[in-house]
Amino acid sequence: MLLDRLARVSQEVAATSARSRKTALLAGLFRDAEAADVPIVIPYLAGRLPQGRLGIGWKVLGRAVAPADEPTLTVREVDARLSEVGKVSGPGAQAERARLVGELMGAATEAEQRFLVGLITGEVRQGALDALAVEGLAEATGAPAADVRRAVMLAGSLQTVAEALLAEGPAALARFRLTVGRPVLPMLAHTATSVAEAVGKLGACAVEEKLDGIRVQVHRDGDDVRLYTRTLDDITDRLPELTRAARELRGERFVLDGEVIAFGPDGRPRSFQEIAGRVGSRVDVTTAAREVPVSPVFFDALAVDGRDLLDLAFSERHAELARLVPEPMRVRRTVVRGDDDVPEAEAFLAETLRRGHEGVVVKALDAPYSAGRRGAAWLKVKPVHTLDLVVLAAEWGHGRRTGKLSNLHLGARTADGGFAMLGKTFKGMTDAMLGWQTERLQELAVERKGWGVVVRPELVVEIAYDGLQRSTRYPAGVTLRFARVVRYRQDKRPEDADTVETLLAAHPEVRP
Repeated sequence: MLLDRLARVSQEVAATSARSRKTALLAGLFRDAEAADVPIVIPYLAGRLPQGRLGIGWKVLGRAVAPADEPTLTVREVDARLSEVGKVSGPGAQAERARLVGELMGAATEAEQRFLVGLITGEVRQGALDALAVEGLAEATGAPAADVRRAVMLAGSLQTVAEALLAEGPAALARFRLTVGRPVLPMLAHTATSVAEAVGKLGACAVEEKLDGIRVQVHRDGDDVRLYTRTLDDITDRLPELTRAARELRGERFVLDGEVIAFGPDGRPRSFQEIAGRVGSRVDVTTAAREVPVSPVFFDALAVDGRDLLDLAFSERHAELARLVPEPMRVRRTVVRGDDDVPEAEAFLAETLRRGHEGVVVKALDAPYSAGRRGAAWLKVKPVHTLDLVVLAAEWGHGRRTGKLSNLHLGARTADGGFAMLGKTFKGMTDAMLGWQTERLQELAVERKGWGVVVRPELVVEIAYDGLQRSTRYPAGVTLRFARVVRYRQDKRPEDADTVETLLAAHPEVRP
């Protein structure tokens, strides 16, 4: 498949809001694709590079390269060239990456160049999410969408299912079953603004602590235990404590869903960053385990004693979980029956926050396990942190945001009267906001670069964020987690913005 075909479909998907039209566009793309194209086409549509970060910045991407007149690049050729870029290392690596990227851009048409820049910078946001790709794949192959969705959930990979479907047709779906030792995509939660809203939507439900740790799926078959992350990475060798804990449970063959957390000397949970660092540690596992010991907390059972529990109600799955897992290793919870029990649920949330956790997840008792999806049966509720920050710079957008200043560089006031950058965000912006800020930021520009503009620090923006984590990339030593724009505060001056010290005081657990 030519990259031009993929780039144009990506642009068309971004330009339409109609789900049926998006699905039809993706179905047509999949009909034209070969099975071998799928491992590239699907992540490209979602704005992901299979190779991960390539070490290519705006200094390289901002160089003008004359585009090709006619499209000749195939998606497989592009993927091979980007893989070559990703392998470059050692002395002269930057120059060699620039050379390879220049050759790639020179072989691309103007439309392909725009798509590639957006893909490499992570700004391809055309709305072709996995759920839409599933529907498009079903339409392209004549398979029932529900069957495709379930196969993806059990395979843990849309690409794997797509390759099988395009090569063999709908009959290929029958081989995708829940198997101990093969991870499945986890069920995810939507957001509710309050416990009352969540209980009002779900009725009879469990209110469980929301832990700020690492999602883990534990598979046991006799003495063989495998551990997988939310992204289905095998981390068995990194967490010997979890392997021991799984072997001590009553069952011999099961799949459990849970979270890995760690506690400090004061009994309160350690920061997400510390836990992530421990889970990511591959070299000296023994030392890492001694310095940051972790514990599993389970909240669901997907298979027990060879039985697939995915289609059972949550209340039944939890009964199986309770039979296998002792209470100290299960998530704390309370069960409520409806609106009359909201005060009890709110009290549970308050206690959860007091214990140092980040909120609650409210789960319908009658819901099956919708793996790989943000089902309406799970709703997370947690306090939202906000800050008033100053815009320091902005980057040009890509895809449907081409020509708009999109990605904001955010700064907090420092003790010396300056500003320290805390991170970036392109989230939460309406089209009207994008148009306004593009015009206003250009008026404030003091320096124009290939990637965007540096501006006078005059514009105050209210930012919501989920938490703080340490970072050596930014001068304050910290960065915001999941930052998004709430609104511009034209009623505030830069000197009214929040300070770095105020931010650190609110998050003592991550003070550098």
